[in-house]
Amino acid sequence: MVTAITEGIKVGVETEYKPDYSSPAQYHYVFTYRITIENSSNYTVQLLRRHWFIHDANGEVKEVEGDGVLGVQPIIEPGENHQYVSGSHLRASVGKMGGYYVVERLIDGKQFKISIPEFTLMASFRLN
Repeated sequence: MVTAITEGIKVGVETEYKPDYSSPAQYHYVFTYRITIENSSNYTVQLLRRHWFIHDANGEVKEVEGDGVLGVQPIIEPGENHQYVSGSHLRASVGKMGGYYVVERLIDGKQFKISIPEFTLMASFRLN
């Protein structure tokens, strides 16, 4: 698991290659990633937006941004966490993702960016 901590908010990422949904002959590689956002700060925060940078080994770069995650803008109390699983597909068997979330402290409305650590996406057959 790769992690990053910003202003007391820890983001951890675990990845998995999905061979049953991939088709290397068609340059289609599917990955899932599990995100855990832990609030170790003293303040309740709400995740408002996400911004991803997705790179594959062919040099293709995609940028994805939008409100919340999986259609929700979770509120995370101090000492609690929010976890979700999502996915991405690449045209290469290796790539990487990273980015940031925009969160808001509910007590005063202060918004700030939380780093999503850069992580590698690699088809399991590449590990042999």
